[in-house]
Amino acid sequence: MSKCAYIFIGISALVGCADIPVNNTYQGTLNSNSNVTQRSNDQSLIEIARQLDDIQGQVSQIQGQTEDLIYQSQATQDRQRALYVDLDDRLQDLERSISALNSMNVVNEEEIIFGELPIPGGTDEENYQAAFELLKEQNYELASLSFIRFLAAYPGSSLIDNAQYWLSESYYASNQFEQALAQFSKVINEYPRSRKIPDALLKVGYCNFELGNWDQARLILTKIQNEYPQSTVAKLAEQRLKVMNDRGL
Repeated sequence: MSKCAYIFIGISALVGCADIPVNNTYQGTLNSNSNVTQRSNDQSLIEIARQLDDIQGQVSQIQGQTEDLIYQSQATQDRQRALYVDLDDRLQDLERSISALNSMNVVNEEEIIFGELPIPGGTDEENYQAAFELLKEQNYELASLSFIRFLAAYPGSSLIDNAQYWLSESYYASNQFEQALAQFSKVINEYPRSRKIPDALLKVGYCNFELGNWDQARLILTKIQNEYPQSTVAKLAEQRLKVMNDRGL
C-alpha cells in the first residue's frame, strides 16, 4: 500500500472520532447542576424580598408609633398650656379678690358696736368674708359679734348656715364650750340640709367631751362613725373615742 493511502486512512479515523456523540449522562449532570443553582438563586432572591417586606413593615410601624408619640406630646403640651392659662386666670382672680378685701373699710375692735356690720352698707358676701377674716386672725370676740349681726341682717343669705357654724366655732376656739355647744346644735336643728352638719356634729361631741359629758360625747362620736363612715369627721371621732377609751372615760 502506498504512503498516501496510509495518510488517507489516518485522516478518516480522526474524522470518525469527531463524530462520536458526547456521553448523555455527563450532559444531564451538567444540566441538573445548572437547574439546582438557578433554583437556589431564585430562593435566595425570594428570601431577600421577604426580608425587605418585613423591614418595610417594621419601618412603617415605627413611623406610625412615632407619629402617635408626636401627637400625644403635642396634645400634652396643649393641655399643659391650657392648665397654665387657667391657673394664671385663677391666680389673677385671687389677687383681685385679696386686693378688694384689703380695700374694704373693715372697722376695728374699738370702732365696732353691737348691731353694726363689719362693713356698713356692704353685701352679705363682703360682711361674711370680713367676719371670717376676723376669725382667722383669732379675734374671736369681734368675730362672734360680726357673725351675730350677719345672722340678724341677712336671714335669707345662702351663707346663713356657714355663718351660724363659724359663730359656733368662735366660741369653741375661745374655750366657751357651753355657748359653742348651743350654737353648734342650732346648725344641726335649724339647717338640717347644710353641708356643715357633719362638722357641727363632731364639734357637739367635742364640746360634750370638754364639758365632761362623757356618755353624750360617746353617743355623738359613735353616731358620726355610723352615719359618715370613711369620712374625715369619722376618723376624728375615732381618735377622740380612743382618747376616751385610753383614759377610761
